[in-house]
Amino acid sequence: MSEQTQAQAHAQTPAEAPARKGGAAALGWVLTIAFNIVAPILTYNQLHSSGHGEATALLASAAWPVVDMAVYLAWHRRIDEFAAITLVFMAATIVVTVAGPHSARMLLIKDSFVTGAFGLVCLASLAAPRPLMFYFGRKFATDGTAEAVAWWNGLWRYEGFRQVQRNLTIGWGVAYVIEALVRVGLSYVLSTSGMVTVNSVLSYGVTGVLVFWTITYARRSRARAAAGVAAARA
Repeated sequence: MSEQTQAQAHAQTPAEAPARKGGAAALGWVLTIAFNIVAPILTYNQLHSSGHGEATALLASAAWPVVDMAVYLAWHRRIDEFAAITLVFMAATIVVTVAGPHSARMLLIKDSFVTGAFGLVCLASLAAPRPLMFYFGRKFATDGTAEAVAWWNGLWRYEGFRQVQRNLTIGWGVAYVIEALVRVGLSYVLSTSGMVTVNSVLSYGVTGVLVFWTITYARRSRARAAAGVAAARA
């Protein structure tokens, strides 16, 4: 292979990921999960079980993603996209809870409006320069340092990487839209107790399947990319 051909092949293959700082990456994951998932759930459950209204409990829960954004901004000097999305959809949940009808059916399916809206946002982001899952991927695939973020952003120049991000965005968007439609439809067929069970199964089941699919698909895509790099360098 000539020097020119080698240079062209190298330019068309993904750059290697920078070494991640284990302590910083682990701390980032802990803070993200704690502030955006664990703390809001615990706060909501504690306040709601203590007799506070649903809207009050949700408002208090929404304070945690704000704290996460402030910590991330002070640490990395930029906004945490995951916390921002969490805050937006918690705000949407509050609006639906406060402004929407307060029937038993509406209380059971209110989360469907939020997940359905998230699905629509995913699909709408395909028209943007970069789809939503690109930013979620950057959040969880890097430790947030400038070097790691620059590496992730630089991967966008590879067609294979762009296709993976679009496919992931389509998958999450379509799945959540379908989940929302199914939940709303079942609310008119099943009893209240039945819908409580369905809500739990769909909420965690759909997300679990999507996470598993995302990890599996990303690993297979990286394996194909690595094989392509090896073939180009041979």
